Amino acid sequence: MNKDHKFLVHVLSGPALFALTYFACINYCDAKQAGALATCMWMGIWWVLRPVDIAVTALLPILLNSFLGMVPMNGIISRYFSEIVILLLGSDLISITWESSKLDQRLALRSLCLIGASLKQQIFVWLTASTVLSIFLPNVVTVQILIPVAIAMLKFLGEKDITTSKVAVPILLAIVWGAGIGGFGSPLGGAANLVAIGYIENLTGKEFMYGDWVIRFVPLLAVVMFLNFFFLVRIKTPISQLPGSSAYFKEKYAELGKVRKSEIIGFTLFFVAMVLSFVRPYYMKLLPLMKPAYVFFFFGMMTFVLKDENDKPMLTWKIAEKKLGWGMMFLFAGGLALGKLVTDTGAAKFIAEKITLLPLTGGIETLLVFGIFSTILTEISSNTAAAAISIPVVLTTCQQMGVNPIPFLLSCIVAVNCAYVLPVSIRAIGCNHGLDPAHLLKYGAPLSVTGVVVISILCYFCMKFWPLFNQL
Repeated sequence: MNKDHKFLVHVLSGPALFALTYFACINYCDAKQAGALATCMWMGIWWVLRPVDIAVTALLPILLNSFLGMVPMNGIISRYFSEIVILLLGSDLISITWESSKLDQRLALRSLCLIGASLKQQIFVWLTASTVLSIFLPNVVTVQILIPVAIAMLKFLGEKDITTSKVAVPILLAIVWGAGIGGFGSPLGGAANLVAIGYIENLTGKEFMYGDWVIRFVPLLAVVMFLNFFFLVRIKTPISQLPGSSAYFKEKYAELGKVRKSEIIGFTLFFVAMVLSFVRPYYMKLLPLMKPAYVFFFFGMMTFVLKDENDKPMLTWKIAEKKLGWGMMFLFAGGLALGKLVTDTGAAKFIAEKITLLPLTGGIETLLVFGIFSTILTEISSNTAAAAISIPVVLTTCQQMGVNPIPFLLSCIVAVNCAYVLPVSIRAIGCNHGLDPAHLLKYGAPLSVTGVVVISILCYFCMKFWPLFNQL
């Protein structure tokens, strides 16, 4: 099959799967529910095959809803500039100044200067750096920062061909896996978390404080990170030492020179915005509308006003227009819009009713079923899309079963941030830089299976013995 025929097949796979799903479901649910489920399938297959950019796929809810009228259109359109999209916009504006001032490189290299010669130390530091950075920065940004540095180091140490280097495998996997799991360390770690917050706030009727998020998820993140490290160090490599790597990072760090004014401003803007987001309970009464979305938007707007060491604006719109993560915002918004279709048409309730036919009791087997469902979705698409589909299904299923949905939602959030197998999302960046997709499958599949089981068991014990895991 030539390239043009392959592209045509991939394009037609979406509408073909849409039609197949629609007519298969129409006998079991109403037309609007069938349309919502068919939309999930179209978006899912295009997110996997990618005949168009994933951000373009994220716009399908607008198009398909205009034909089928599944829900009121204003409910779909409003998702594309929601409050949380404003948060993404604000944080992205600040992140751009990190890149332009090379603050991102400074932070990464500074942490990597501590690496020793041991390959295990290398894996641990790369995994830790990737995980921690992705707590505060978009995981795509984290991978784009660390992958080039890692490849430069490996080539400096004699690994000329990254695609065939066995030493490069655990290091590159540490980066792409770490950036994935680090996302659930804070609400700022990924758009999927913001999707989850929206559903949680609708469920509880109150604002979900960022501090409450960290208290509940950081202990889980530590366990998941250790599990990743355990699997990474078991990968067989021809050598166990990489002499000179620390010296390389120190050399590259020295090339950056002294810390500049623009770096200080960029770091301060992000740090203050982050702190204000976490201490919101202390000023909520004074500024009731100043939620984290608008805090980050305020400091993001300040980047156009403040001057750098050359007396030039930290950021101009011409630069921002080119570097803003428009695709990420559309992807996130498209996930929200898809979730709107699934919930408001009753499709989530329809799926939940089918899941409740399984012998579920609201215990560990329920956590395991939800974990498998969420993990499969995030493997084949993105964690944002997976959250948009799985969270409303989990919520509705719990309501159907008459159990407290909070621990199951928290478990689902962890699951949608743990994807290791397919070369999609951030893992595609690693593959683009020389990581063999076969290694993702070989080492990621057993980790994914183990991860679902470990997360389910861990969340079950949290649900039973940790009161905070059952309430917000």
